[in-house]
Amino acid sequence: MTLLQPGTSPRRGLASLLLACLLLAAAAPSRGEEVDLENGFDINETCAGCHGVNGEGGKDGEYPRLAGLPAAYLARQLHLYRDRERPNLAMIEYVDERQMPDPDIRDIAAYLAAIELPIRMPDLPEDATSLEKLRAAEKVFNVPRVEGDPDAGQKIYKRECASCHGPEGWGDESEAVPMLAGQYTQYLWRSVDKYLKGTRIHDPSDPEYRLLAEFSETEIRDIFAYLSTVDDQ
Repeated sequence: MTLLQPGTSPRRGLASLLLACLLLAAAAPSRGEEVDLENGFDINETCAGCHGVNGEGGKDGEYPRLAGLPAAYLARQLHLYRDRERPNLAMIEYVDERQMPDPDIRDIAAYLAAIELPIRMPDLPEDATSLEKLRAAEKVFNVPRVEGDPDAGQKIYKRECASCHGPEGWGDESEAVPMLAGQYTQYLWRSVDKYLKGTRIHDPSDPEYRLLAEFSETEIRDIFAYLSTVDDQ
C-alpha cells in the first residue's frame, strides 16, 4: 500500500489516502481508534531530520529505514524508547510522554508503515516534470550488496529466520515482525551486537533467550549477504 505516489507532493497525496486510513486501522497499534495520517505527516517532519522525509534512513544505516515497517512494531519500539527500556540517547528528547503521547505514537507509526520505497525508478508519464522525477528518484531504495556467501546465507535464513521474518525477509505485518531485507546492513550488524550484549531484546516473549549467540560471525555475514540480494529480484 503506497502512502505517497512518486512525484506527488505529500500534502496533495494525503488527500487521496482515506482508503489507506481505513486499511491501516486494522493494523494500527491501538485497535478501535482512528489513525490521523495528517498528524503523522506533521510528526514526521521532526523524524525526517535523521530518518529522511520518506523514512528511508540515512548515513548508510546510522539511522535505520522506518518506511514500510509494521505499524505495531514501530509503535512498540517508540514505547520502549519512551519507557527507557530500549536505551537510545538520541531518541530521549523526542519520546517523553509530553512530546510523544500515545495518539501521536499511533499516528506516526501508521504513517511510516504505509510508505513504500520502490527498489527501482518507477515508470512516470512522459510529461512528468523534473521535480516529479526528482521526488520519485528520492524514494528509490536499494540495499547495496555486501560480502559473504549469499547462497549459504539463504539456506541458513530459510532454516532459522524465515518462519518469523518471512520467506524473503520482508517481515510479517500481522505479527509485527520487522523486515530484514530492505534494511541497511550496517544497522542489522549493530542490532545483532546489541542483541548479543543483551542491551536489546530479540524476542519479547523470551527475553533471556540469546538466539543469535548460536550463529557464527560467518553465518551472520552470509545471511546478510543473502538479504542484500533480495531487493535486486
